[in-house]
Amino acid sequence: MIIRKKYMAEIKPFYESDLIKVITGIRRCGKSVILKQVMNELEAAEKRCLFLDFDLRPVRAKIHDADTLIAYVNEYLGEYPGKDKLYVFLDEVQNVKDWNEAVRTLRLYNTSVFITGSNSKLLSREFTKELSGRFVSFRIKPFVYREAKEYACQLGRPYEIGDYLVWGGFPAALEQMGNDAMKRYLNDLNSTIIYNDLENRYSIRKKDVFERITDFILISNARIFSAKSISDYMKGQNISVSVPTVIKYLDYLKEAYVIEDVPLYSPKAKAKLNYYYKLYDEDVSLNSIRVSGNRYDLTHNLENIVLNELIYLGFNVTVYSNKGREIDFRAEKDGKIFLIQVAYSVAEEKAYNREFSAFAGIDNTVKKIIITNDEIDYSTSAVYHYKLRDFLQMDEL
Repeated sequence: MIIRKKYMAEIKPFYESDLIKVITGIRRCGKSVILKQVMNELEAAEKRCLFLDFDLRPVRAKIHDADTLIAYVNEYLGEYPGKDKLYVFLDEVQNVKDWNEAVRTLRLYNTSVFITGSNSKLLSREFTKELSGRFVSFRIKPFVYREAKEYACQLGRPYEIGDYLVWGGFPAALEQMGNDAMKRYLNDLNSTIIYNDLENRYSIRKKDVFERITDFILISNARIFSAKSISDYMKGQNISVSVPTVIKYLDYLKEAYVIEDVPLYSPKAKAKLNYYYKLYDEDVSLNSIRVSGNRYDLTHNLENIVLNELIYLGFNVTVYSNKGREIDFRAEKDGKIFLIQVAYSVAEEKAYNREFSAFAGIDNTVKKIIITNDEIDYSTSAVYHYKLRDFLQMDEL
């Protein structure tokens, strides 16, 4: 497994802190691997570590609630008396009843606590209120392309941009031999997230409605939605679902990191418009496994991976409205603002005019960028054209 240096560098300054280190992200994005890489680094420095994986049934049977977890760590501390700090790693800790009470107590001991979980309930309002700022969180995502390429190279197999546009960056998907095996793994992962993690956790009664809405959203990535527009669409499919129910279902998908919502930015109000969003898949494979045959949606998947790359690079991203004309992304970091348009190709004149004209009337104080899968450079005096293969290797815009 590759060392995910970006995330390791973010976590390292907090190794000795008494803040609870919370590592979150969608299932199978590599949280446990990062947790073990942190532990390996500490053990190499001769630090005392304890690792508990609560996805394992024997571990859950022995340690099932806050009291048994606290008692177990206490017992472990007693076996190694002295002043040395104990580094405690709790993987998928949401499987422990009242886990938040346990970690709140453990941080008062001579410990440094690291926890992972697969849903943002780890950062719910109740949890943050109880911890009163005594935690720091790190969001882990599936591989961006440079990581997928490195891991595939490690596995001794090719993984080109075309593969990534379809099959995305879940680490274990890359380990599968052939597209059929990859698709089967991804379908099983999808079922685990949708059925086990969400339908069971939230006791969803109208499972068929929830699944239809989920399928519609995930196969329609990189489109602008409102809860009402989704409700109206489902009614057109003879499925009655209220706007509040749609909002609730969207929240479930966001809490499990299945989707990313990007709000619209209004230059007039200089604020985000929270009633319309563009919805993106956490990984483009969640779109591809819902496609019949091999007519994969490369155009919208390309925009989706550009968003994921911008988030990976640390940008705050919104959708920009240029006097009613949509520009895909307004990306801001360190006081610098970039306006970014994404298209699969601008080789044809109609596509070229459509994409470049989106920047009409915007002065040159803001850097304007178009990203496409073309190999020809279409840059102008006012707009930079980035080839997708180059953009996916950039550390800065």
